[in-house]
Amino acid sequence: MLALVLALAPLAQEREAPPEPTYAQTHYTKREELVPMRDGVRLHTAIYSPRAAPADGQGVPILLVRTPYSCRPYGAELRERLGPSELFERAGYHFVYQDVRGCYQSEGEFVNMRPHRARKSGTEFDEASDTWDTLAWLVANVPGNNGRVGLTGISYPGFYAAAGMIDAHPALKAVSPQAPIADWFFDDFRHHGALWLPHGFNFLAGFGRVREASGGARPERFTHGTRDGYQFFLDLGPLSNADKLWFKGQVPYWNELLDHPNHDAFWQACNLRPHLTRVAPAVLTVGGWYDAEDLYGPLKIYRETEQRNPGVWNGLVMGPWAHGGWARGDGDRLGHAYFGDKQSLWYRENVEFPFFEHHLRGAADPGLAEATVFETGANVWRRFERWPPREAGLRALYLRAGGALGWERPADGAEAADAYVSDPNRPVPFSEDVAIGMTREYMTDDQRFAARRPDVLVYQTEPLREPLTLAGPIQAELWVSTTGTDADFVVKVIDVFPPDAPDWEGLEAGQSQSNYHMHVRSEAIRGRFRRSYERPEPFVPGEPALVDVELQDVLHTFQPGHRLQVQIQSTWFPLMDRNPQTYIENIRDARPEDFVAHTHRVHRSDRHPSRLVVGVLPAAAGK
Repeated sequence: MLALVLALAPLAQEREAPPEPTYAQTHYTKREELVPMRDGVRLHTAIYSPRAAPADGQGVPILLVRTPYSCRPYGAELRERLGPSELFERAGYHFVYQDVRGCYQSEGEFVNMRPHRARKSGTEFDEASDTWDTLAWLVANVPGNNGRVGLTGISYPGFYAAAGMIDAHPALKAVSPQAPIADWFFDDFRHHGALWLPHGFNFLAGFGRVREASGGARPERFTHGTRDGYQFFLDLGPLSNADKLWFKGQVPYWNELLDHPNHDAFWQACNLRPHLTRVAPAVLTVGGWYDAEDLYGPLKIYRETEQRNPGVWNGLVMGPWAHGGWARGDGDRLGHAYFGDKQSLWYRENVEFPFFEHHLRGAADPGLAEATVFETGANVWRRFERWPPREAGLRALYLRAGGALGWERPADGAEAADAYVSDPNRPVPFSEDVAIGMTREYMTDDQRFAARRPDVLVYQTEPLREPLTLAGPIQAELWVSTTGTDADFVVKVIDVFPPDAPDWEGLEAGQSQSNYHMHVRSEAIRGRFRRSYERPEPFVPGEPALVDVELQDVLHTFQPGHRLQVQIQSTWFPLMDRNPQTYIENIRDARPEDFVAHTHRVHRSDRHPSRLVVGVLPAAAGK
């Protein structure tokens, strides 16, 4: 026994040995500084510099990330990875990470989506000025820099990247807002007035807690006591119970979120889009077609930058990714869907790194297209001179009798509609296996379970004889009526695979491509906002009303033998909070008895034609 113990001892020591240091930890040094802003507040900033000077004796660029999520580790410990990818580490950039105001070890007060000040003077500040002040300090105080700075970040840091490119410091030469937040009334927590319940609840349960003081500790993770998200949020009851039962006044932004159900001055002040003027650096905005959190932001920030800043190099990348998937993982699959190759690796090597190398180091122009966009359904990258592509022609798909979907407008003068009963007490789940939070896979989830419910309307084309490629935004225009005074409407565009569709290698057990109802795009709107997001109004029972909503952009090919399907429903739980269907000024104040089942009708006549307006792309475009 003693011999056995002695023999195994080296193995145990080997298992307990610390991991080998990474490339970043062996090739970089670190220092931490409190960088002063114009109002005297100091922001904690970690600076990683290469140990070896470049062989050509020239300085190297700085790449900055500003974050509310902590630039840990603090102190002498170094990060395991630096920059967007290992390519940047080995290129020897300076990497800088900064806690924004009021976060962790930075001074000042944190404000969510701090409003931009178009006219600042003296010590007045916003995120653009904090970025300017940081860059001015870095260029003057980081030895061996070449006077050129890049700015990037994913999700909330993507917002700070977009905000920082307004009235930018002259040293800022390249910016890449990735999955950036643009307007929280239409992205992340709210979608056209509807509340994305588990996303808002779960995120703010940690991130939104009162910040007692600066420091390095992460907020505690919220414990639900169950993995059944459907039941947890159903048992929550009216939204007012969240603070009463769980948050108890410790999550101020949750209450602000519910205090402002309309697109009022509170939301308008936080909207970054109108301020995206006077942008001088080159911009590469990045997003994922299956980003459950921030799909709206990258598409809108790209468009606003393009429209407001003629002459600036402004590019867009949209790939087959979930939130931040381009920066981690291979990008070859998501849930049921398969994308053919390691698309994340291709992007990092052929788009992201060359973009920064060209603008920050003067490397050869990589010849990037203005829009580098992945075509799902065909699994190829396309290059366009603009987005949406000018080659895409607008067409309309009309809802027809018998669940049909076609290009011909209804010609029969008789009124026609399809009806379903929507019960907020028995809402349609957003996935078959409802997790405790908003899953990233829901964006590609098989939707056949919903197609079989009586409270979901289904319309679809015949099997296609030729490929059909949709490009650009999809606009749903629904003529609806209801027996109630309020209602939500969810529209989903689905690619229905044929029964003989082959499975791809690596598909999870129990999944099959046979008759797979691939979720392509969807969106919801709170019906009270059909005419105005600032001034909601109830429905008049029985009176047809037009409800239209943009489903955001796609580039997707429906292959021969597939069908294009549209599903329409009024609950989507717990992804979307429940509408009581009884008009109440603020749904937060609804009582349990206000949640009532009602019959909704979707009209499909010549007088009231419900349809989807789509861009259809010729087969050769963008190749």
